[in-house]
Amino acid sequence: MIGVGKIKQYSNVLDKPLSKGKQEVSLSAFAFLFSELVQYNQTQVDNIAELERRLEDAGYAVGARVLELLCHRDKGNRRETRLLGILSFVHSTVWKVLFGKVADSLEKGTEHEDEYMISEKELLVNRFISIPKDMGTFNCGAFVAGIVRGVLDSAGFPAVVTAHFVPVEGQQRPRTTILIKFAEEVLLTFNPFIIANCILILDSPSAKGITHSLGFMS
Repeated sequence: MIGVGKIKQYSNVLDKPLSKGKQEVSLSAFAFLFSELVQYNQTQVDNIAELERRLEDAGYAVGARVLELLCHRDKGNRRETRLLGILSFVHSTVWKVLFGKVADSLEKGTEHEDEYMISEKELLVNRFISIPKDMGTFNCGAFVAGIVRGVLDSAGFPAVVTAHFVPVEGQQRPRTTILIKFAEEVLLTFNPFIIANCILILDSPSAKGITHSLGFMS
């Protein structure tokens, strides 16, 4: 980028802040590269599920590296340790770094405690992709689902992450929803209601007697 005045020089690419400057990769270049990625993997598989899995694996590697870079540059190597905090981090910070904007929405599932959804009306990886009818419900959003899983897993929040098309009334194209289903150990560790109940149980007279006899309380 050409500008007026002094330009700060960085000896290491890892030290360059992600939040400053214009996008370094053109949209057309990304669209071409991603199209090649999809076409190459399509020649290596026999079915749609396997193709989506390969795209997810490719995205996972990207997500792990994105988390490492963001933590190193913007957080002083500190990582988010709260469930809602890591979700907000993905929905806002990660999304803005990758796609230039925060995600359209972040919602909690109404049927299951372990499910959260990040939705985009027009996910970038699906914007320029024309899916043949014989490929059914193939969703390039599997690549982004892999990125999200890579970030979460590397941050210590293991989850199953999948991409789904959701029809929108009045619109020709469906929106893409990234469904996050956290592993059971994540909820046991970070669910405030479970933690509160454990505190209440440990604070009961009977529990105090047990913990005292085991040497956990003075």
